[in-house]
Amino acid sequence: MEMRQLGTTGPRVPAIGLGMGTMTDEHDQRNLDTIRAAIDAGVTLLDTADFYGSGHNEQLIRRALHPGDREHVIISDKFGSLRDPGGRFVGLTASPAHVKSALGYSLRRIGTDYLDIYRPCRLDPATPIEDTVGAIAEMVEAGWVRHIGLSEVGADTIRRAHAVHPIADVQIEYSLLNRGAERAILATCRELGIGVTAYGVLGHGLLTGAPIGGERAYLPQLTGDNLTANLALVERLRPIAEARGATIPQLAIAWVLAQGESIVALVGAGRPSRIAAAVDAIAITLTEDDLAEIARAVPAGAVAGTRYPAPLMARLDSER
Repeated sequence: MEMRQLGTTGPRVPAIGLGMGTMTDEHDQRNLDTIRAAIDAGVTLLDTADFYGSGHNEQLIRRALHPGDREHVIISDKFGSLRDPGGRFVGLTASPAHVKSALGYSLRRIGTDYLDIYRPCRLDPATPIEDTVGAIAEMVEAGWVRHIGLSEVGADTIRRAHAVHPIADVQIEYSLLNRGAERAILATCRELGIGVTAYGVLGHGLLTGAPIGGERAYLPQLTGDNLTANLALVERLRPIAEARGATIPQLAIAWVLAQGESIVALVGAGRPSRIAAAVDAIAITLTEDDLAEIARAVPAGAVAGTRYPAPLMARLDSER
């Protein structure tokens, strides 16, 4: 497994990690088998959040880990999104008190005495980022957190946070289809020595060829005329992938990894069989000519529709 350094202060992690956001309660055994397949294949970066399944997702990690696993598994956890008993979003907070309370519950659910990376899922407009990072820094000092991360924040917020405590990585949506991070975020992270953990590398399923439905159906890029246009856009990648003995998803993962040595890709895999295909993408080396051909097929900004509906886009510090 290729390992990469998350910035100058972060941990060494596999080039791809397992994004667990799509693991729902009704497929527990399949989810456990997928986590085990990932760990056994060297995909030891597990990305979760306390609001994925209202804590159930974290409990999956506890159930999946075998004795002796914890020392080589990297757990990246997010907090801040508040949910009601029905799982509906009811608010966002990253106050210092919530940082410490949420961490305590997460440690108990996962069954560990520390998290490798802990991050707010979004910028809390009511709490200065300095206060949020300062509270996590106290948890680092106490030994309950190893590294601090951020998620979906813009360049100015990254600089302010990094001035309080070194930031290991910024989690941001980044793929062949959604390349907004290239405007300023990637350059800022490179300048400050911060790693990037890319999520949505398969375009929320657009780059997999899987049927679009369920929770993803509300995303503007996956509906109506946008979906039709975007599926046609993805098809331009097929001959490029096939010429290299790869699938479109593998090409998409390889493209993200080719954008920088401190970038790692989170891959959502709902079945154990998909782990091996994702791992095989690491071996695909794209030349400058390859990257130029891909850029001609899918230029930056060619995707139809925004990443999220307008109300959600308005909350994203990374889009300002």
